[in-house]
Amino acid sequence: MTWPTFRGRRTSYLHAAAAPLVFFLVFPFVAILLSLSPAHLFRHLFSEMALTALGLTLQTTLIATAFTVLTGTPLALLLARHRFRGREVLDTLVDLPITVPPVVGGVALLFAFGRRGLLGRSLEVFGLQLPFSTAAVIMAQVFIASPFFVKAARAGFEGVPVRLEAAARTLGASPWHVFWTVTLPLARPALVAGTVLCWARALSEFGATMMFAGNFPGRTQTLALAVMSAMESDLETALAVSTLAIFLGLGALILAKNWARRALRN
Repeated sequence: MTWPTFRGRRTSYLHAAAAPLVFFLVFPFVAILLSLSPAHLFRHLFSEMALTALGLTLQTTLIATAFTVLTGTPLALLLARHRFRGREVLDTLVDLPITVPPVVGGVALLFAFGRRGLLGRSLEVFGLQLPFSTAAVIMAQVFIASPFFVKAARAGFEGVPVRLEAAARTLGASPWHVFWTVTLPLARPALVAGTVLCWARALSEFGATMMFAGNFPGRTQTLALAVMSAMESDLETALAVSTLAIFLGLGALILAKNWARRALRN
């Protein structure tokens, strides 16, 4: 048996073994996409519920992603470049929101920033009530989605050769100048991919938002929550909003993968 023949048979076996899982993962999305005609889809996409939820979702996810990038970049750089006591503990705690159920994250936020939470009473003194507000939606999205950016950014910083940074310093560049001209450009593909993945995860956030922010149209009802509400009264609107969420998530994944491919080519 020659190698090309063996390789061809092995590939066929792998395709056959992987097919059931691929079908299971893809077919439900296909079922949603085929459930409505284009005319019905566009009509329900322009319903008041869909447009309001879409506007709120875009607003909150963009703010949550921007905040995550601004605060998560130094955290990722700290974890990637510095060794200190408790580093692994910090890294584990940053990853914790990925492993716990989002509903638990919502409960944690509620008991931390709610009216009876550890900080909630102090915030009320200044007239701040975070739960069941648009700010609570953003906080829930940051809590659940930020680890995805930090992990990607850390991998990007760890992939930057230290010798290049050291060479720039020997030429008289300050640490800040080295970061902007050497470290950041080389890590940019991972940072962009992490940003897109963070936004996509914030887009799909449901459990923590439901527990901490509630489901109030125009104030806290995101696309995910709008689907749940529409399922109780208007199935076609629920399917239309689900289709919109699928395309938004698919677009985010394609963008992230394209940046990853560019990074490998360079």
